[in-house]
Amino acid sequence: MFELEQIRLGLSAYDEKLEEMGASLDVAGAKEKITELEELSADPEFWNDLEKSQKTLQTLKVLKTKVGRFESLVETFEDIHTLIEMGIEEQDSDVYEEVKGMRETFEQEYEDLHIATMLDGEYDRSNAIVTLHAGTGGTEACDWTNMLFRMYSKWAASAGYSVEILDMLDGEEAGIKSVTIQVNGENAYGYLKAEKGIHRLVRVSPFDSSGRRHTSFASCDVMPEIENDNDEIEISPDDIRIDTYRASGAGGQHINKTSSAIRITHFPTGCVVQCQDERSQFANKDRAFKMLKSKLLALKIEEQLQKLAEIRGDVKENTWGSQIRSYVFMPYTMVKDHRTGQETGKVDAVMDGDIDAFMAAYLAWIHS
Repeated sequence: MFELEQIRLGLSAYDEKLEEMGASLDVAGAKEKITELEELSADPEFWNDLEKSQKTLQTLKVLKTKVGRFESLVETFEDIHTLIEMGIEEQDSDVYEEVKGMRETFEQEYEDLHIATMLDGEYDRSNAIVTLHAGTGGTEACDWTNMLFRMYSKWAASAGYSVEILDMLDGEEAGIKSVTIQVNGENAYGYLKAEKGIHRLVRVSPFDSSGRRHTSFASCDVMPEIENDNDEIEISPDDIRIDTYRASGAGGQHINKTSSAIRITHFPTGCVVQCQDERSQFANKDRAFKMLKSKLLALKIEEQLQKLAEIRGDVKENTWGSQIRSYVFMPYTMVKDHRTGQETGKVDAVMDGDIDAFMAAYLAWIHS
């Protein structure tokens, strides 16, 4: 029974760690908020404001997931101790393998949940606005942008987040030239900020009849969503130009036959945002202004990070706008993050949205 005693001794450190995690996640506060939102959703007038009610239900879902994950972790921890006690008391050596497996599962789940405690930035809990642009590489780059769009959509679905397409421009032959999506859910920005930068693809292009290897690039820009009434960012009417144009792509006759799409250019920064997803010009304009405020806020955050790095004398490269990750399909398979060193040979899994390890490594990196 020496092995079981060793496992019990090794797990003893998690008593304090779990207590600290519960406080960091504010599990008690989350439970109170769940009760409050459940009472609110039971009100007969709850569905009068559809947009507000949907956001409320999304928040409720995220809170329940967070509390559920923590309580499941604590339950597993307690089950392991119970099994250890039974094994020692009954001198049952067969219990060891089961306990060992449960301990490995517990430690992995603990690490996964521990990452959530690193989401302590001012806007980390916000929804995220993600814009992908095809870089050099022509049709191949447009296809790469489409692949990234699919990857983030699948990641969002697995995380319980919803995705809205705000603007999309198809490639001339295939793929996507650019796409802007909004990922809705608590901590969406906190996780997705790890993806901001240039993504590099190396593979044998399906668009090259000679079967040659190609290198393509796509940029990923990530911003926290902020409301129009947020007074932290002020936009002068003299600093912008608003253009209207006819929406393209899917959306029905109304969207495709009226000049309802909006493009806003911000002269001082050169920022350009556009939205065509809503059914009216007014709604698109409102959404575009929110996107512009979010973009300007992202630039402000970037500026603060650069100044902080200079003050601290960090040797880490500023990752905003730089090449952050390579996805190699040929002559070998590997996805590697150049900031953190995180890598995997499971390229197909990554392209199916399995990018949590890269996000976790980034969060640990910026907190180191």
